[in-house]
Amino acid sequence: MKGPLFYSKILLFGEYGIIKDSKGLSIPYNFYNGALKLDENQSEEAKKSNQSLFEFAKHLERLQDGNRSAAVFNIEALKQDLKKGMYFDSSIPQGYGVGSSGALVASVYDKYAKNKITVLENLTREKLLQLKEIFAQMESFFHGKSSGLDPLNSYLSLPILINSKDSIEPTGLPSQETKGKGAVFLLDSGMIGETAPMVNIFMENMKQEGFRNMLKTQFTKHTDACIDDFLKGNIGSLFNNVKQLSKVVLNNFKPMIPEQFHQLWKQGIETNDYYLKLCGSGGGGYILGFTEDFNKTKELLKDYKLEVVYNF
Repeated sequence: MKGPLFYSKILLFGEYGIIKDSKGLSIPYNFYNGALKLDENQSEEAKKSNQSLFEFAKHLERLQDGNRSAAVFNIEALKQDLKKGMYFDSSIPQGYGVGSSGALVASVYDKYAKNKITVLENLTREKLLQLKEIFAQMESFFHGKSSGLDPLNSYLSLPILINSKDSIEPTGLPSQETKGKGAVFLLDSGMIGETAPMVNIFMENMKQEGFRNMLKTQFTKHTDACIDDFLKGNIGSLFNNVKQLSKVVLNNFKPMIPEQFHQLWKQGIETNDYYLKLCGSGGGGYILGFTEDFNKTKELLKDYKLEVVYNF
């Protein structure tokens, strides 16, 4: 048995801000994917995944038993498959901000939810919000608190525009310039980041009025402008806004940026050769970069592993 593939995702803009109602833009990233799988010869990794899925099944069962579940699952069938050794076979790196748990949640919902909302039906706003709520509940097992957006993106395999907590919609992206010099890229920090501690730091900071103010007047403002520019293809304006956003993040989200990247981050802003921003919650994993000349940036950052996500 091998279930359908679910892809990783990248939150281009909106990390942390979407917790507090800024806009967000999330896109599928087909380079990595995962699927539920059953086969005879199991590796150590498969056994570990199987164990973790057993715990996840208990989480879904607890939700259901307490009548708190936004969806109904065929828990028996899930447990039977797990007893046979089912695991999540995934190439998505964990702790890298590209939605490894999101793809797992989407695949479990797809296979075991009763009366599931399918990708083929007319996805009204209500249905999208319902899916988001189901996925947030499911994914809270992994992160403590989840917006449900990663699994939603993985499940639909469509770019999603988040206008606010109660307003999300699938969106189209401007077509890529495959021969374009500019690019959005991923920079591998070489470290695993953990979501929960980073979100805790953010929540602590939110208790300070100055931080809340910065979030509203600077972070959200530049994030929203970046999304508008990106979707309209206003590249010149996009880079101005990404630069401002990169500055705001360096000044106010330092704990989320691994220390050895502070100088590199600053260098990009000062030279205008590239701009860096968080990819997901930070603390490690991938860092997202924007450049108008990828070949030059590749040379400047030749000590690091870069992957192109989108060409301008």
